[in-house]
Amino acid sequence: MNMTTETTTTSDAVRAAAPPSRLLRLDAEIKGLLVALIVLCALATLFAPNFATTGNLLDVLRQVAFTGIIAYGMTLVIIAGEIDVSVGSALAFSSALFGILTASFHLSLLSAALGVIVLGVAIGAGAGAIRAYFNIPSFIVTLAMFSALRGAAMLMTDAIPIPILGESFEVWGSGAVLGVPVPALVMLVTFVVFTVVASRTTFGRSVYAIGGNAEAAHLSGIPVRRIRTVLFALTGGLAAISGVLMTSRLGSGNPNIGYGVEFAVITSVIVGGASLSGGKGSMLGTLLGGLFIAVLNNAMVLLGINSYAQDVANGIVVLLAVLVSSRSAGWGNAQDNAKKRVTISAGLVSPSFATRVDAISHGP
Repeated sequence: MNMTTETTTTSDAVRAAAPPSRLLRLDAEIKGLLVALIVLCALATLFAPNFATTGNLLDVLRQVAFTGIIAYGMTLVIIAGEIDVSVGSALAFSSALFGILTASFHLSLLSAALGVIVLGVAIGAGAGAIRAYFNIPSFIVTLAMFSALRGAAMLMTDAIPIPILGESFEVWGSGAVLGVPVPALVMLVTFVVFTVVASRTTFGRSVYAIGGNAEAAHLSGIPVRRIRTVLFALTGGLAAISGVLMTSRLGSGNPNIGYGVEFAVITSVIVGGASLSGGKGSMLGTLLGGLFIAVLNNAMVLLGINSYAQDVANGIVVLLAVLVSSRSAGWGNAQDNAKKRVTISAGLVSPSFATRVDAISHGP
């Protein structure tokens, strides 16, 4: 048996001896979140007046859509071990720019929307390139963008909303297709696209690899810098799309919107099971996390709970999600180590080979 065959056989043995426990843990977390969402909906139906009505449920879908669209891009960013706190300001900037392009430059609605989205992608790519090529932490880069984009939105409009009239435009944010709000349909399409990208493409697998260990990913030939740039370009584009839809919903290009959106988006991703340290997360988890937060907030509004108490509840939910995720990760790592010891003792691999595998998988 030559060396190549021997290595392949050993790798197959390792895979057979160690099932994808991380995937199993993720499935368990998603199942737990789904059960929590069902219980929350049941309690809201019992105690919150008019919660289970068709109109209210459609309103919940519409509300979660504006943050949900951005959240799928943010999921990939967080899986890669990065963060983007500028999406709320990017949304406001997109809305203000859309108003300027239609009111002052008299562009058609479609042309203005395309221009806003293209610029959103370019701004996001610029932030990603700064992070990737100058090795500045993404939190610092996007924090600067958080301030700059909000300031630019206020400067362009003098902090005054710009009315945008037109029944055809209102459909984008307030219309429905077969009873389903248009923003919710856009969110569902985004969910499907990003689910395929994350689970079925080389790009998606590379994002997980970078989040697990960026140095090892680079040594294995993954273009880490390019992928980081693309990730922030995606969140910039999605924030612009959400900004256009929200502009339609409000009927004006408004620089005063988007406050707290970055928190809502990151909360959805974290409650959905993603880890801020990178390497873990899923689009389905983000969808369920966003729905959980939206249902919780809607139920509290219907119950007349003070808005400050709602903020407290959201903070507690995030903290609990992080604690559950940390405990799950710790238990999973213990299981992985136990399986590795069993594999070594069974003679399937040598201790030195197992050490190399562990180094590549988890980093130094």
